[in-house]
Amino acid sequence: MTLVQIHEHGLPATSERIGTREFLELTGLDEDALLELVRMDWIVPSTTAQQEFLFVRMDVLRVRKYRRLCADFELSPLAGIIIVDLLERIDTLEERMRNLPIRR
Repeated sequence: MTLVQIHEHGLPATSERIGTREFLELTGLDEDALLELVRMDWIVPSTTAQQEFLFVRMDVLRVRKYRRLCADFELSPLAGIIIVDLLERIDTLEERMRNLPIRR
């Protein structure tokens, strides 16, 4: 993981953001596919002053799931995005249900 130092008031701070090159290695995406996902606002990376993308670990997990679904089921990018989003919504709802009090 790339550590990025952000200088604020002269004090360096570390960040656990991932640079583009490392993100591409971790996800197996090519640069064009990544740019397409960013253009569609499905992945919204932070940017440095030099306009380089910085990603979070959750982005890596989402893209890996996206790639597996698209490859396994021969899905278009848009279909893969929709399915990953729906799976995330299901996970959220299941978690909320687990946290509901049990009524008897």
